[in-house]
Amino acid sequence: MKISELKPGINADVEGEIVKVEPPRDIITKFGKKTRVANATLKDDSGEILLSLWDKDADAFAEGDRVRIEKGWVSEFRGNLQLSAGKFGRIVKV
Repeated sequence: MKISELKPGINADVEGEIVKVEPPRDIITKFGKKTRVANATLKDDSGEILLSLWDKDADAFAEGDRVRIEKGWVSEFRGNLQLSAGKFGRIVKV
């Protein structure tokens, strides 16, 4: 699926290049668990989307990496679409 086709509330398989990665930060979830997250920008030939890298993924990827998100979760946060591996998906380098 292309980034331009993504809509909130769906699971999708997407492939693209990470063009920007912010430094990971520690956060406390709404359930009181400490975790890490890094925001990245994923790009393909149709557009860009915010990619949230959680836990071990926050340190595993860098700018220039080509990745495939399998069964990724698309959501909306503060009016912007974002993509993450979600509960059942995964992110792999290609």
